[in-house]
Amino acid sequence: MSEDATGDRGVKLPRRPVVTVAALYGAGGSMVGPRVAERLGVEFLDRAIPASVARRMGLPEAAVASYDEQPRSRMGRLVESLARVPNPSGDESAERLDLDEDRMQAEIEEFLARASASGGVVLGRGGAVVLGSVPGALHVLLTGPREARVEQAMEIEDIDRETAEQRLEANDRARREYVRGRYGVDGDDPSLYHLVIDGLIATASRMRMQHAERHARS
Repeated sequence: MSEDATGDRGVKLPRRPVVTVAALYGAGGSMVGPRVAERLGVEFLDRAIPASVARRMGLPEAAVASYDEQPRSRMGRLVESLARVPNPSGDESAERLDLDEDRMQAEIEEFLARASASGGVVLGRGGAVVLGSVPGALHVLLTGPREARVEQAMEIEDIDRETAEQRLEANDRARREYVRGRYGVDGDDPSLYHLVIDGLIATASRMRMQHAERHARS
């Protein structure tokens, strides 16, 4: 099949695989996403998004990256990060705060739409909704029991149980509120995804990688 292949109905397909990964806190999305991209030979788009959006909007990349994180209020983070990031042009950061959340989100969604033409793996950002109409795209939800996700978060982030539990509550709540508020859908709705997977596969994957690395060094 050529790179410009079309489906049975004449719909143009992406040239390379497109995968979106939604993950509850502690389900290992930050580990699974890059490895899926590596296996498929496509880009993990996570870091490219703030850089592209910052260029298009004329904002410091650090400010956009801060906005793009969860779980705190996104516009609140943008305001705070703009205040912290030096502006080389000498303009006051406050003068640029007329940029609203809708424009920022529109830029992120536009980036994802453009990038999907060349393939890639997207973590979070409502990717299953934003790229829901992309032919051939695979949408995955990583989930798992609360206690298991707390345990995995403690291991991945090297934090204590109380911190992991607090982060789980905050991140899960913010993720759900974001998807519901932005797109009017339940981000945990299985019908949005082709695969709903227990995120503890991330632990197994990491253990396999560590074993392979130790074997390669021996």
